[in-house]
Amino acid sequence: MERLKSIDIFRGLCMSWMFLGHLIEWWIREEYLWVRTFTFFIFDPIGAPGFLFISGVSITLSYRNRLYRVEEIKDLSSSRIKTSYFLRAVFLLVIAIIYNTAIALTMGWLSWIWTWFVLMTAAFSLLLMWPLFNLSKITRILIGVIIWFISQYLYSLLSPYQNQLNLQGIFYHIFYNDYSQDPLLIFFSFFLFGTVVGDIMNNLNNNKNPELKRKQLKKKIIIPTSLISLGLISFGVLFNFPSFLSRSSLSWLFYAIGIDLLVLMILIILEEYKIFSTKKRYRVFFYFSYYSFTVYLGHNFLYFIFYQKLDLVTIWIAVILTFLVFSLFLRQIYKKWGWKASLKAVLGKTSFKLAYKIEEKKRRD
Repeated sequence: MERLKSIDIFRGLCMSWMFLGHLIEWWIREEYLWVRTFTFFIFDPIGAPGFLFISGVSITLSYRNRLYRVEEIKDLSSSRIKTSYFLRAVFLLVIAIIYNTAIALTMGWLSWIWTWFVLMTAAFSLLLMWPLFNLSKITRILIGVIIWFISQYLYSLLSPYQNQLNLQGIFYHIFYNDYSQDPLLIFFSFFLFGTVVGDIMNNLNNNKNPELKRKQLKKKIIIPTSLISLGLISFGVLFNFPSFLSRSSLSWLFYAIGIDLLVLMILIILEEYKIFSTKKRYRVFFYFSYYSFTVYLGHNFLYFIFYQKLDLVTIWIAVILTFLVFSLFLRQIYKKWGWKASLKAVLGKTSFKLAYKIEEKKRRD
């Protein structure tokens, strides 16, 4: 099965929401912060949770494809795959730490150097995922759910010690700073669940018959995943109704992964049954997907432009216009520089080339 463009659309949606959500949070006047809260309630599952989820899907498809090249085509070695994988994770972690440090110094809050912004969570998720790739899909699902229950219990134990200079306070800072962001102990499971979906998609790769492939896609992915997503959403809503939208609560976690699965399945259905053209209509989301890390780092420069200055009307005008201008800017970057301006692509190519050089050096030695 060819790589579904739905994956790029989904990642683009996630990055678009993080872009828009941050602008609303930064630019809205303090008395209108309820607008930010309301919009986050609706779209937050496709923000950082969705981004980590679809990253798990994407990295699994890439990893399995490289394993196929090792086993069948024999133009690649397993050691190079492992080395490039870890180099990519380490490079991303270094960038995340630099980003955190820049934010901490700008805001004057040095504790933010260790903060679970999504870049750091993604880097650690890559590192933690490597030994889990060979586990069965059911085992990975169980691990993800168990992590969620443990994280809730651990948070209840450590949260009273927040900002305290004792052992419990240090552990709280390591595991949950800042809890309103994307702590690894909570959000890693989204990445883990994404690898399960990625493996299910990868299992259809060997089928070269388009009609049979579509039937298998419907039978093995679309129908069961859609039913599971609706069940997860219902469970999340009913588990703690009406407070299920409390971010990072157990009910919200089940609700959020259900939303992510459902949105992905809707996009796959729209693509596979050619309800929309993937060649043109999704381009804006492609740019936000292809330049996802670049957008995440770059959009922070917009923080001070209208900081807490806009009302209920001007906020939407400013945010929408900024999004459109930024989209056109990304389009021009893509035409002029292509992958060279994509931090995601640069990390992938650099880590792979460096892994090749390391492997060659080992052979000579």
